[in-house]
Amino acid sequence: MFSHKQVWTAIDTIAERYGFSASGLAKKAGLDPTSFNPSKRHGPDGRPRWPTTESIARVLDASGASVEEFADLLTGKKGQPPRRKQIPLIGFAQAGKGGFFDDSGFPVGASWDEIDVPGVTDQNAYALEITGDSMLPVYREGDLIIVSPNTSLRKGDRVVVKTRQGEVMAKILHRQTAKTIELASFNPEHPPKTYEMNDIDWVARIIWATQ
Repeated sequence: MFSHKQVWTAIDTIAERYGFSASGLAKKAGLDPTSFNPSKRHGPDGRPRWPTTESIARVLDASGASVEEFADLLTGKKGQPPRRKQIPLIGFAQAGKGGFFDDSGFPVGASWDEIDVPGVTDQNAYALEITGDSMLPVYREGDLIIVSPNTSLRKGDRVVVKTRQGEVMAKILHRQTAKTIELASFNPEHPPKTYEMNDIDWVARIIWATQ
């Protein structure tokens, strides 16, 4: 049986580990920004308030932390996941060419540059440098986006998508089913577009950007 303090300490540790404040993590998880505030952890009568399993699931999804990592924190294991100092980098236009990714969307090959990005825990993460103005107003030429193939996806996430035809796009995940995926443009004037999942090579979440 875990104590009230253990559960909240684990959530606080996940937030700190992945670069969030408690309120920032709650907001990223789609919850009220005050949900994880210390003042909300006890009711007016002093009784402890526990986070729901749904809230915890959202926290893991939003942060990219694993269930195993959260369980380790609950049991008092403080060992942090390995953090990378450098990650691979290529230009966005190069990403559609062969030889840069495997079938799962993980970076491969020796043609990548490297950049210093301390704190990234996904061992398969990589960076893409934006070229051109097709992703305005969100991303401008020269911006770097950090992509995490191992991070779970949900509606509203910014993602990089590679089609089986070799096209690479940065979009907003609007809806995904077993058969189709609906992607929204960063420009709100352009309507979402639906693709057959059979036409999609891989989809990976954008976890950070330099702007």
